[in-house]
Amino acid sequence: MLLNFNVFTKSLSDIDLNSVRIINTINPHSYCITKKDKAFETALKNADVLLPDGVGIVLAAKILNKKRIQKIAGYDVFMHLMAHLNTTKGTCFFLGASNETLEKIKKKTTVEYPNVSVHAYSPPYKTQFSEADSKQMYEQVNAVKPDVLFVGMTAPKQEKWVDTFKDHLDANIICSIGAVFDFYAGNVKRSSPFWISLGLEWLPRFLKEPRRLAERNLISTPKFLLEIFSHKLFHRGIL
Repeated sequence: MLLNFNVFTKSLSDIDLNSVRIINTINPHSYCITKKDKAFETALKNADVLLPDGVGIVLAAKILNKKRIQKIAGYDVFMHLMAHLNTTKGTCFFLGASNETLEKIKKKTTVEYPNVSVHAYSPPYKTQFSEADSKQMYEQVNAVKPDVLFVGMTAPKQEKWVDTFKDHLDANIICSIGAVFDFYAGNVKRSSPFWISLGLEWLPRFLKEPRRLAERNLISTPKFLLEIFSHKLFHRGIL
């Protein structure tokens, strides 16, 4: 256990895709959100696989648990699952984003993953979905019965929606990956391998969008690090 969450500590190849159903990610910002959003906390804890998507989580494992774990971003698991589907000639469904973004994704997957049958639906842009909205969303998914459902509606909205409607969804694997939709579509450029290798994937994005990412990088991350070192100092531990 890490931070009272069962964070995945192995590599992507170790995930048994025949037995897992819900895959989520956790980073310092989402950890801080769980402190005031219990529904989000529950959704993350209910995941079959909770990936360490942030160098802060990797650092916490090293400092508090003396364990070296690998950072696995949402984009990493997306590529892993798409490669698997391409090999098995599977089906995926993209739920979230605009129709324009979804069309870009479909066009790109046709070239990069020609063996994958790709479907998508753009839900209404709302802070909170009505019961009718959600019914329309899971009925669109269930009409396809995908091997993998990718949900991209930003955290914590996407994880909470999946946790609420998981029993209504006819999909083998459900993976909430948020910004990956925009990364893959080319709407937002992902940081270069150079920054990723340094554990600074967040820096170029923050410099481009400081106002939007200020809370994540200037408030949540310091709070998270302070909690880690405070517990380490006083030997209380949060594992």
